[in-house]
Amino acid sequence: MSIQKTPNGRFRAKLKSGRVNVASRVFDTQREAKAWLARERAALSGGVDPRAGRQRVRVLVVQWLEVRRTTVAAKTYRADQDLLRLMPTSMLALHVSAVSGREVARSFESLLSDGLAESSVRRFRASLSSFFAWCVREKIVLANPVIGMTVPKQSGEVEEMDPFTEEVLEEVHAAWATASPHLADLLLVLAWTGLRWAEARAMRVEDVMQVPTPGLLVRRSQPEGQAVKATKGRRSRRVPLANRVLPIVLRLSEGKAQGDLLFTTERGAQLHRSAVLRSVRWPTTGRGRRIHDLRHTAACLWLSRGVDPGTVQAWMGHESIATTNRYLHFLGTGADRAGLDRLNAAPGGTGGTHREAGSE
Repeated sequence: MSIQKTPNGRFRAKLKSGRVNVASRVFDTQREAKAWLARERAALSGGVDPRAGRQRVRVLVVQWLEVRRTTVAAKTYRADQDLLRLMPTSMLALHVSAVSGREVARSFESLLSDGLAESSVRRFRASLSSFFAWCVREKIVLANPVIGMTVPKQSGEVEEMDPFTEEVLEEVHAAWATASPHLADLLLVLAWTGLRWAEARAMRVEDVMQVPTPGLLVRRSQPEGQAVKATKGRRSRRVPLANRVLPIVLRLSEGKAQGDLLFTTERGAQLHRSAVLRSVRWPTTGRGRRIHDLRHTAACLWLSRGVDPGTVQAWMGHESIATTNRYLHFLGTGADRAGLDRLNAAPGGTGGTHREAGSE
């Protein structure tokens, strides 16, 4: 018999594969026992062994990380390693088959309440989903409990961009130059090209292009403390060199081999953010902005000078035009300007319909 009544009045369901006992469980009612048995038989026929699902999450995460070590990028693997640290202890102690969407949602809420940034919780969700997808592939569980579970949006104020205007950029460039003319010019190039800091650190002399138009070929990145890797979007792009910064770039490339770093310190060493910011007295001269706002400055500068948004998207390396449109909204649309012109017009000069003098 697959379901037997125990002496205490409960019902024990036994799952078998041939003559081998695979699993058993005791229920209060016969209906519950039959339902469980039907689900487990379906799982077994689909190739999932219920005994595998009784392994602890903590043990399987370690096995999964060993696989990830050689199959994903180093940055992704470092994010995956945080899974053991961020996952609630209660979830780590569960059998992997017992983890439901409820436990997943609670883990998101717990991390947010502990002060973890929403973006970090989203990275945790991506790693957690990859882990359970691996469990499904290995036929340890039937379904990924992370699918359908979203990270709650935080109500805190979102950090907005704060680009320099062209006029202010020239003012701060002069302030940087009093401390270090070399680094001042370098930062000015970032504000006119939209390079990310890690991309500027990895830029080489061979990436300076003058045909058919002056520009920089962006095809690698090197975050501090890491090896050289592909750009954020894993695609190369070309950014323009306007006349304001072209002489600076050509001067920085003089006397260097094609494989040498283009942007370096005055002594030729690779750039480090903290040292550069300290040298130009950024806490004072930066006027409350981040160095990443130099990238935002470039996008706003291009758009304000009439460059087509699609071209700006390509220069910035945005995957979606929606990202580029954020800068258009920041600058104000044509409708915004037209509306302001109406507000500033003299009374009676709004262009509305008026009756001609003397007409009836």
